[in-house]
Amino acid sequence: VQLQASGGGLVQAGGSLKLSCAGSGRAFRRYRMGWFRQAPGKERELVAAITSGGITNYADSVKGRFTVSRDNAKNTLYLQMNSLTPEDTAIYYCAADLLWDGSRWYVDGSGYWGRGTQVTVSS
Repeated sequence: VQLQASGGGLVQAGGSLKLSCAGSGRAFRRYRMGWFRQAPGKERELVAAITSGGITNYADSVKGRFTVSRDNAKNTLYLQMNSLTPEDTAIYYCAADLLWDGSRWYVDGSGYWGRGTQVTVSS
């Protein structure tokens, strides 16, 4: 599956952005999907995950502020980000075929990554 993320940009603290990730292929609806982010000098981390049935999971740092959703009819994954802070500044990546090891979601070599989209939050 091919993934294309969009919607990043520059926003002031307290503002909102909505990211989209368009996927290809009929298998899209079966995949566990997620958003990850990587800030300069830091490791890539999970932001939010969503199963094929719509069950969601969030990083503690974004709970209550971010909402992940999907529209399987459009093969699209979304991330609504509200109350943004400078700490949310990062490159955001969408991913497909997430795996669960009992404590975390991750993507291995069989998964799929989209190109990142830059989110910059100014103070």
